[in-house]
Amino acid sequence: MQEQYRTVAREGVHETEINRSRFLCALAPAATEEEAQEFVARIRREHPTATHNCFAYVIGADAAVQKASDDGEPGGTAGVPMLQMLLRRELRYTAAVVTRYYGGVKLGAGGLIRAYGGAVGEALDALGTVGRRRFRLATVQVDHQRAGKLENDLRTTGRTVREVRYGESVTIEIGLPDAEVDAFRAWLADATAGTAHLELGGEAYGEG
Repeated sequence: MQEQYRTVAREGVHETEINRSRFLCALAPAATEEEAQEFVARIRREHPTATHNCFAYVIGADAAVQKASDDGEPGGTAGVPMLQMLLRRELRYTAAVVTRYYGGVKLGAGGLIRAYGGAVGEALDALGTVGRRRFRLATVQVDHQRAGKLENDLRTTGRTVREVRYGESVTIEIGLPDAEVDAFRAWLADATAGTAHLELGGEAYGEG
């Protein structure tokens, strides 16, 4: 399993002009391949008169799903360099669409490869990327008297507190890197005089 990955910070568009052709690169985070396809379809609907709407996306923390389309540009000159730029920047769960409005000057194969790959690179620089780390979801159950101090201690020691639920006892949901589970268990016992109960859940990714 991949311990961490990067994705685009937010959805957005960055425009660049090369030899009178306009290149608009739209980027978006996409949790699934369906989301990526919906994003591509939406951008195409927004630019029905564009010369080309080429796309690339990478889904999965281990980049299990990789797709690219040249959308009528010469084979390998658009979608593939876009995909390569996403992979070179180690981006995952990210979809990119480069919309081209032809300006009358042919760029040639090398020029197209640089233009499409460069459009994605510039858009990533403009929109920014964020890191995601793999976490073990864990819940801590503790009595009401200790809950406030424990939640505060968790936050001040840099733990990711995801949710706090109040019932007969207080349940605090946190994210823990796998390597820190044993050390955290010991810290929790010490911090609550052995009164808190820790339960480990599944895995998820969060900001890291």
